[in-house]
Amino acid sequence: MNLLVTGAWSDAQAHIPELKRMGHEMSFLQQEQDALPCACEWVEGVICNGLFLHHPIERFVNLRYIQLTSAGYDRVPMDYIEAHGIEIHNARSVYSIPMAEFVISGVLQLYKRAEAFRRNQREHRWVKQRDLLELSGKTVLIVGCGSVGTECAKRFAAFGCQVTGINTDGRANEACSRTVSMASLDEELPRADVVVLTLPLTEQTRHLLDAKRMRRMKDGAALVNIARGAIMDEAALIQELPRLGGAVLDVFQEEPLSEDSPLWDAENVIVTPHNSFVGDGRSLRLGREIFRNLSKRNKCEE
Repeated sequence: MNLLVTGAWSDAQAHIPELKRMGHEMSFLQQEQDALPCACEWVEGVICNGLFLHHPIERFVNLRYIQLTSAGYDRVPMDYIEAHGIEIHNARSVYSIPMAEFVISGVLQLYKRAEAFRRNQREHRWVKQRDLLELSGKTVLIVGCGSVGTECAKRFAAFGCQVTGINTDGRANEACSRTVSMASLDEELPRADVVVLTLPLTEQTRHLLDAKRMRRMKDGAALVNIARGAIMDEAALIQELPRLGGAVLDVFQEEPLSEDSPLWDAENVIVTPHNSFVGDGRSLRLGREIFRNLSKRNKCEE
């Protein structure tokens, strides 16, 4: 297969000899927005992230295989891909571990008043914090209990939390205390001490957590968004922050987050730059996923 590989796979060039040994012809593009190093017609398969945001997929007339380096499908034209029978894979299991660890870390920082302790340390002030919270016994609602949500559930359960997972149809998930369907979201929000958003962005999930639903969250509840910024209404969150226990936000409607956003300076908000997927094991997992999918493809073509 003629493979176009982009720099979205950070250590791709180290694996090019192995890809060639598998029988693939290779072309490499470091920056996906740059001019292609090959003709579109030459390309039969791609390993990329946002390639089609810069190069219309319609030009790749012989394309039949896509391997994404991301977990989400929101940066590729899925309608076109499905209509043309193009095989596509994401990297759904690659980032689940660091993202789940990030979620736990963020909630613990809120619960244990980490920012107040850091501030006092900088000022050399010996001041006890008398309002620390415990995760044990809290109810956690994970909205979108797929691979990432499942890893989150495992870790919250280890802290003694009651974990409710929400997925499309309420199918069972062993990592959760209970699972319900998306139709139960409004009913579950007022019960949760922690709400974690881990679902993909689609037209159905855009602004899923709108002003009305945020008002259903209990006073003191914490909100975590590691999914996509557009899943929640940022303006509504800003309005609700004074009564909430805080928010851990790694994704935003517009990235980078505007310098004048009030979220930067909110006392009970942790802002990070779409960084939750980073971990020292992800490169190894991504490489394994890419070669596993390519090997299956090769066997099917034998």
